[in-house]
Amino acid sequence: MGKSTLFNRLLEQRKAIVDDISGVTRDRQYGIADWNGKVFNVIDTGGFVSRSEDVFEREIRKQVLIALDESDLLLFVCDTATGITDQDAEMADILRRAKTPVLLVVNKVDNSQRALDATEFYSMGFENTFFISSISGSGTGELLDEITAHITEEHDKPIIRKKKAKTEEKEATKEEENWDEEVGEEQEESEDGEQYEEDFEAEDYEEEEYEGEEVVVNEDEIPKFAIIGQPNAGKSTLLNALIGQERTIVSNIPGTTRDTIHTHYKLFGKEFVLIDTAGLRKKKNVHENLEFYSVIRAIRAMDEADVCLLVVDATQGVTAQDVSIFSLAARKGKGIVVLINKWDLVENKETNTARDYEKEIKQKLAPFTDVPVMFISAQEKKRIFQGMEKALEVYDNRKRRIPTSKLNDIMLKEINHFPPPMARGLAVKIKFVNQIPTAVPAFAFFANHPDALKTSYRNFLENKLRGHFKFSGVPLRIFFRKK
Repeated sequence: MGKSTLFNRLLEQRKAIVDDISGVTRDRQYGIADWNGKVFNVIDTGGFVSRSEDVFEREIRKQVLIALDESDLLLFVCDTATGITDQDAEMADILRRAKTPVLLVVNKVDNSQRALDATEFYSMGFENTFFISSISGSGTGELLDEITAHITEEHDKPIIRKKKAKTEEKEATKEEENWDEEVGEEQEESEDGEQYEEDFEAEDYEEEEYEGEEVVVNEDEIPKFAIIGQPNAGKSTLLNALIGQERTIVSNIPGTTRDTIHTHYKLFGKEFVLIDTAGLRKKKNVHENLEFYSVIRAIRAMDEADVCLLVVDATQGVTAQDVSIFSLAARKGKGIVVLINKWDLVENKETNTARDYEKEIKQKLAPFTDVPVMFISAQEKKRIFQGMEKALEVYDNRKRRIPTSKLNDIMLKEINHFPPPMARGLAVKIKFVNQIPTAVPAFAFFANHPDALKTSYRNFLENKLRGHFKFSGVPLRIFFRKK
C-alpha cells in the first residue's frame, strides 16, 4: 500500500523500513510532522488483514481497531495499482462506523493512466479522497493541508506568544538592524569582528531589547510534569508518594494505568500538575493489547507537558525503549529529568556506583547529555522531592531568555576565538545572534554563508550556549540565517 513510504514523506525523513513486499511493518513507528507552522504526531501501523490466524497480523488488527478510538484523524491508505480489494472493502465498512474523521488516501497515482484507474475509489463513499504518490510526493501537499485543517489552536493555555504580529525572523532582523546602528556599518565589514565587542555598550541596547517580541506568559499557568517511562518502572508509585495518598491504582502488573491522570500538587510552597501516563511497553503475561493504547495516551501527555520525568527501573538499567522515549520527548522540545527509581534495590553499591551509573546513562542518551539524573526510591520516598525541585529548575531553564546584548557579547567572543571553518574556499563569518521567542529555547545565528555551516559547528555553538547559560535538561534549537 505504501503506508510507511507515506509516513516517511510526512516526516521528511527515512525512518520506517519500506519494501515492495507487504507486511514489512510490524512494530509501530512514531514521528512528529510539521506543516504550515502546525506540528502533529504521526503513527505508522501495520497492514490490516481480517480473519488471519497469523500471530503478527492478529496483533496488528487489534492495534488498528484501538487506533479508531484513540486517534484524532485516520488516513485510510489504498493502492491504485491493485484496485479495491476485499480487505479495502472490509476496512472501509469498519471506518464508516467510526467516529474519528477519515481521509481516503489513494497511493501510487504517478501517471495519467493510474489517475484514471484511481477514480474507482470514489465508489467507497468517503467525502475526502486524495490521489497521491508517496515516492514522488505528488499530491501530499493537499493532503497535509487537509490534515492541518483538523488541528485546532489551544486558546485556553497560551504558553508564549508575541505582543506584536510579526514573524520571528522579522523580529530577529529588526534586532540585527539595531545592532548595526550601534556598531556602525563600517565596523560591520571588519575582518576580525573584534570591534563589535569593543564599541558596543550593553546599556544602550537594554531598552530596545524585546521591542516587538515581548514574551507574554499566562499568569495562571502552572508547570505540567508528565511522568513517563516503561511499565512497572514505578510511575504511579512515584505519584502516590509525592501526594501522600492513593490517588492512582498502583500495581506491579504492567499496564495498570491506562489513562493519563492529572493531579494538582500544591504543598510546601510548590505548585505544579503531575500527569501520570500508561507505560510504553507490554509484557508477555499481559493478555490485553495495552501497548498501542498506552503509547497514544503517553504521547498526548508529552504534548501537554512542559517537563517530562523519565522514570527508569534501576534494576533493569536504561534500555533501548527508554532511549526511544527520551528521544521522542527531546524532539518535542520538552524539558527532561531522568529519575533512576528503585535505587534502594541495587545491591553492592560503592562510593562511585551512582557516578558510574550516570556516566553510562549519558553515553546511551548521547548526543543530548546535558540532562539532570536523580537517583530515587519512590517506594521508600527517598530523594523524590529533590527530583521535583530539579524538574522546577528545568522548567525555569526552558523559559529562560538571554538578553541580546549579553548573548552577542559572549557568543561573538567564542566565535572569534574559534571561527567557523572555511567552506568551498569561502570565509564564513557570524556577525549577530538572537534568541527567537518560542516555547523551546531557539537561537538564530546570522552569517554571510549560512549554508556552509556544518553540524559539527552547530554542536560547538550549542555546547558554548550550555556552558555560559543555564539550559540543563532543555533541548536547544539552533538556526543559521543569511546576513
